[in-house]
Amino acid sequence: MKYRPDRYGNPISQLGYGCMRFSKKGNAIDYEKAEKEVLLAIAEGVNYFDTAYVYPGSEECLGRILGENGVRDRVNIATKLPQYIMRSMAAVEKTFGEELARLCTDHIDYYLMHMFTDLAEWENLKKLGIEDWIRRQKAEGRIRNIGFSYHGETEMFLKILDAYDWDFCQIQYNYLDEHTQAGRRGLQAAAKKGIPVIIMEPLRGGKLVALPEKAKEALAAGGRTFTPAELGLRWLWNQPEVTCVLSGMNSLDMVNENIRIASEAEPGMFTQEDLAVVEQIKKIIREREKVGCTGCRYCMPCPKGVDIPGNFYYYNLMYMEKKSSARFEFAQNMGMRKEPGFASQCVGCGKCEQHCPQHISIREKLKEADHELRPLPYKVGIHAARKFMLH
Repeated sequence: MKYRPDRYGNPISQLGYGCMRFSKKGNAIDYEKAEKEVLLAIAEGVNYFDTAYVYPGSEECLGRILGENGVRDRVNIATKLPQYIMRSMAAVEKTFGEELARLCTDHIDYYLMHMFTDLAEWENLKKLGIEDWIRRQKAEGRIRNIGFSYHGETEMFLKILDAYDWDFCQIQYNYLDEHTQAGRRGLQAAAKKGIPVIIMEPLRGGKLVALPEKAKEALAAGGRTFTPAELGLRWLWNQPEVTCVLSGMNSLDMVNENIRIASEAEPGMFTQEDLAVVEQIKKIIREREKVGCTGCRYCMPCPKGVDIPGNFYYYNLMYMEKKSSARFEFAQNMGMRKEPGFASQCVGCGKCEQHCPQHISIREKLKEADHELRPLPYKVGIHAARKFMLH
């Protein structure tokens, strides 16, 4: 296993174990199966295990495995505070206490504010007194490192990054999301500040494993023997700014395969030919796009706050993946921002079209995107969620 340092020089395995996707037996996690997989990973040098309060049964399962096998001191536990439902410091303290109990531990190595999408969420936590609470927990040794996980657009990520002295952060990042969400700009900005970056969704929930046949042919013709999963993981580890890549491993074969790759991959190992194959595959995946938006952002800022590239990204995603999953991601990431940037905010001024290098009929395409992304049930759901989480 290869390791990359955290902010204080402590080694983190460049392969991390994502505990959200433990296998189920009926409605519960299959403990015996998960135990074998986790123990194999630990034996092979994986030392970063990521879970969350809201992953059903995950914290309890991980805590039991570590406790019953006496391996707690060999790993780092990362878990998350569901900040979006916290209304008081009493609730924060209660939730954190439950997590410690579930995980059978007296401290959390890497503690995250879960699922930021907007700076306003951090500002709300500050009003509750979260900064004093964090200082106290770190002083008492109950939290070793404090960070946040992020689902939103790049500019807001940069604001959150600068809003506090974070020890680390976690972003969704893969070769298809290279310039969306926090993106490469966010990754490099964090690294420049010396903040370690943990990667989630490195293979877009398996979407970069189940490639179209044409993309598989392009990969095979590239001269390497990489599998689709290996290509995606190696693309990430090729970047020195990446600290740890999480994988939701749920089979012994997957654990073994990912450990093999993680034991070989280093920054700078990708050739120009490898990068060209990735670009070719991205082009093939995007052949089903509805809008030829490159995410260059020359159309921004919109005077009415519309996130034009964001709307087009999720509109395209509907036709590259499942419509329901793209709509959910849109609702989660854009819908939960304090200023959401919906296409419906467009007043048709046309300013954006004057600057678009692709000559996209932006006003027309925004109407299409809004119609597809926010059918009535989603409008109602997003409105209700915003009312509950942002007010």
